[in-house]
Order: sequence, then structure tokens, then C-alpha cells
Amino acid sequence: MTGSNMSDALANAVCQRCQARFSPAERIVNSNGELYHEHCFVCAQCFRPFPEGLFYEFEGRKYCEHDFQMLFAPCCGSCGEFIIGRVIKAKCEKPFLGHRHYEKKGLAYCETHYNQLFGDVCYNCSHVIEGDVVSALNKAWCVSCFSCSTCNSKLTLKNKFVEFDMKPVCKRCYEKFPLELKKRLKKLSELTSRKAQPKATDLNSA
Repeated sequence: MTGSNMSDALANAVCQRCQARFSPAERIVNSNGELYHEHCFVCAQCFRPFPEGLFYEFEGRKYCEHDFQMLFAPCCGSCGEFIIGRVIKAKCEKPFLGHRHYEKKGLAYCETHYNQLFGDVCYNCSHVIEGDVVSALNKAWCVSCFSCSTCNSKLTLKNKFVEFDMKPVCKRCYEKFPLELKKRLKKLSELTSRKAQPKATDLNSA
């Protein structure tokens, strides 16, 4: 835009706040393409100029930092200061003090409350699992609880095991089962595999 065209544009421009025209010699404030008289570019609440030009905008109106905080910003429950930015709400009143915390849907929880509300419950001991979770047989298990239901030997997902009475049985114990029982378990496993395709080890490979 040439100087002549710019002068013509300013001659036809009006202040965003008062809708009056600008005089040729006055200073004009340009805020994101919106033009203001210098005395019109003020806080919508206290009508004072913005310190260092800093302002916050809400629903089309501009506010200085102090008035924006007083009108709209929440207070931190710990330090009492106004919060500008992301707000995290806590479940209990105990400070985290550097300890681990968990967030879910904008809320913050200490480890105890998070586990109580959202943690996996071990199928064997019925306690909320703290730490790693073993997911097997469509259930959750503590690492220490995931063991053969017959001999109590510890199992991992790398071990071969079969499901019996909704619990894992290691390969060694399975081999000791009566032949008729193994046949029934094999048939049941095949039927279940066709219907739900579970992740339990196939009896043919056990």
C-alpha cells in the first residue's frame, strides 16, 4: 500500500471503541488490525491504559491483568495466587510435595486415590494393583499373584500355561491332569477360541 493509499485508508478509519475518526496528527494504536485512539485503548473494567501494552481478552473485551484475574481467573488452592493458564484440580487436600501424581480428565490424584478410583483390581487377591499389571485370561493380576493355581509356581506371559477354572495352570501341572480332563479342556478351549478368540495358550502347544 502506497503512502497516499494508506493516508486515505486512515482518513476513512474509525476507532474500534468510540467509532470516531482519527485526526491526521494523533497517535493510533493498532491491536491485531483493530485501530484505537490512544485514550480509547484501555481496560474495559478500570478504563486505565494497559501496563506495557499487556492485556487479556475475554468475550471480545480487553482487560488489564489485574482486572482479568479478579473477574475471571481461578485461585490456586495451594498458594492462593491467581492461575493464568491450565488449571489442575486435586482429589484430596494433601500436597504432592514432589511425589508422583496422576491426571485423568483434568483432575489430579495422588497415587492412592488414583488406584482406588481407576486402578486395576487383581483377580487373585482382590487388591488394587500398584505397579505393573499382568493381563491374562481377560483378567488383571499382580505380578506376584500370577502363578500356577495348582503348584503356585510363578508365571509370566512368556511361560506356557492353560486356563482351568478361570485360573492359569502351568504346562507341567497340566501334563499331570487325567487324560479325560485334558480332552474336555481341549474341546472347551477350541470352542472358546472359535467364539471369542482368547489370548490363552492353545492346549495343543502346551
